[in-house]
Amino acid sequence: MSELTDYLADVAQRQQQSWPKDLDREVSYPLGEIPLTAHVTHWAKSTPDAPSVIYYGRAISWAELDAQSNRFARLLGARGIEKGDRVAVFLPNCPQFHIAFFGILKAGAVHVPVSPLSTPDELAYVLRDTGARMLVLLDTLLPVAETATKEVSVDEIFSTALAEMLPETPAIHLPASVATDPLPCPGTTAFLPALAEQSADPVDLGDLDSPAALNYTGGTTGMPKGCIHTQRDMVFTGASNWSVSTGRATGVSLSFFPEFWIAGENAALVMPPMTGDAVVLMTRWDPLGVLQAIERYHVTTTAMIVDGAVELMNRTDFGDFDLSSLTRVRVVSFVKKLDTDIRKRWFDLTGTILAEAAWGMTETHTSNTFTTGMQDDDFDLKQQPVFVGLPVPETEFVIRDFDTGAIMPLGKEGEITVRTPALLKGYWGKPDATAEAIRDRFLHTGDIGVLDEMGYLHYLGRRKEMLKVRGMSVFPAEIEAVLGKHPDIQGSGVVGRTDAHAGQIPVAFIQPVKPGLDATALSRWLSGRLSKYKIPEIRIVDALPMTATGKVRKAELQTWVEDKDETA
Repeated sequence: MSELTDYLADVAQRQQQSWPKDLDREVSYPLGEIPLTAHVTHWAKSTPDAPSVIYYGRAISWAELDAQSNRFARLLGARGIEKGDRVAVFLPNCPQFHIAFFGILKAGAVHVPVSPLSTPDELAYVLRDTGARMLVLLDTLLPVAETATKEVSVDEIFSTALAEMLPETPAIHLPASVATDPLPCPGTTAFLPALAEQSADPVDLGDLDSPAALNYTGGTTGMPKGCIHTQRDMVFTGASNWSVSTGRATGVSLSFFPEFWIAGENAALVMPPMTGDAVVLMTRWDPLGVLQAIERYHVTTTAMIVDGAVELMNRTDFGDFDLSSLTRVRVVSFVKKLDTDIRKRWFDLTGTILAEAAWGMTETHTSNTFTTGMQDDDFDLKQQPVFVGLPVPETEFVIRDFDTGAIMPLGKEGEITVRTPALLKGYWGKPDATAEAIRDRFLHTGDIGVLDEMGYLHYLGRRKEMLKVRGMSVFPAEIEAVLGKHPDIQGSGVVGRTDAHAGQIPVAFIQPVKPGLDATALSRWLSGRLSKYKIPEIRIVDALPMTATGKVRKAELQTWVEDKDETA
């Protein structure tokens, strides 16, 4: 047997011994391995009146979603869109996003989600890179698109407004930024009226293995790249995560994660059709709306960043809401890291256990690990940060030396490489980048990680973020996790600066809960929790630069490093 075969067999055996006893070890497909669009059609026939999406009180049934997406597929066909053509979606979370997504797939076309926070240059880049022929956008985003399409044209722009699918009387809190009046969109085609002119007769030209979506990476190295994903990738992701949920869970979910983001796509567009359950969809994070929605719709499943959970608990009215329906709450440690104190506080208030969500990438359709059943006695939080659990079934991890590719012993850090059925089929139009990233069917992620003796994966950050201090490896994620335990710190981001003697010095940009945080006192506090060489320079800032998906913009922090005025 080869070294790789021996390694994978050994790791698999250890992971099987660590596997939570009540969870399945194989992937099961609730409706079989059929396209995601076929799931929508199935629920439209079997439970036509059941809600697929609940949007501030407006319920869109499975029958309505199926019919409207059929209409959009037919509209695209009537406009000359053929199998494999790209259609860009420039929308925030709303029911129209769901109609567009499933309509594009039914037309056999390729869904290209674009962040609604994009600048004209960023939108133009995606349109040019994909050769998208159509664009579906929100009315307020038309000025961005008008500037972008001066550089690169599309055949037609469809426009819509959030108000078109909002209820007359919202059932939960509706943020002012969502409750906006429709704007005129000259030169575009009104999306919903155009659908009304089409037949709702069934149509589905998609399949499991043709390109179905181009999900763009964040461009951490070079320009963003479009990850080619298929409906088989989507269905595997949904089924594998459902298979390792306790009791193969069903129930109402709630999502406010942006749907252009792969995690938001999974939460709102991929997971619910697997079991025919409703998703309570919110256009943006809104603490009051979240609490009201959980109580009103008996939400069982949701996910948020750790900062969001803390924000909810800090509300004076938190105890006024009935959250007893919650059975599965996942959090993502981006800025603030999940720790035992946050978990205990949440459990004491709600009776449910906060657990770290998963490790994943756009390239792997994310959600590639799970942490269910690993929280007894805070087992997961007592391990090396950031603990991201075990791989979902049929997914394999190998930790390799970044430079040589040699397999690293268990317990040693190196590059996370992963093999999964949901792996991208390539980077759109970039064969060289594809060949560099995917070798022997394993994705070389650029992430630093460790597989421990029990087979659990730990994420330590991006390689380019790792610092070398006096020859020793320092991981910003570890420093950020410790800083996250300080009660007066709202968030932090750690980067490095060049030093003639140490090589690099960690620099921590810290956003305090309130003014007055003393940097000297904080350094003393850290000295009891970190080795001396890991203690960072402290720079207090009013706010951290954030991405649309809740991550700190490390590249921007790097430009702040030499700004002495920021130093406390």
